[in-house]
Amino acid sequence: MQKNRSRGFTLIELLVVIAIIGILSAVVLASLNTARQKGSDAAIQSDLSAIQTQAEIVYGSSGNAYGTVYVSTGVCTATVGTLFGDPVIAKAITGITGAGSSGVVCNSSAQTYAVSAALVAQTGKYWCIDNTGSAKIETSQIAPGTLVCP
Repeated sequence: MQKNRSRGFTLIELLVVIAIIGILSAVVLASLNTARQKGSDAAIQSDLSAIQTQAEIVYGSSGNAYGTVYVSTGVCTATVGTLFGDPVIAKAITGITGAGSSGVVCNSSAQTYAVSAALVAQTGKYWCIDNTGSAKIETSQIAPGTLVCP
């Protein structure tokens, strides 16, 4: 009678457990990447909403004008005298690019404005806002000089 059996796991059992853990971690990481991209889209939309709110504050406090004409060619800059020179709006635009948006277009005149930013999770889609209160998803970026969401 032999009672000297070692108590423990065999090599096969350990390899099976490690393989299962590896498969589960791969599934979780793939799900997290999608959630991260959706979070970036939510951040872009939130920053654009902040621009909309601040633009109305600027409009009301400056005698019903958004400032001088500004037309971007794909990159918004904080230009003094324009709507996008406002520090709150400039910070929101920085947040949009920091969230991973590949392009932000900003256009304004004294009475109108429109801003469009590329979304991350939805490739080929853009979130667009304008002075009419419109905030919607579009299939194309607004063109330079366009002052309303299509």
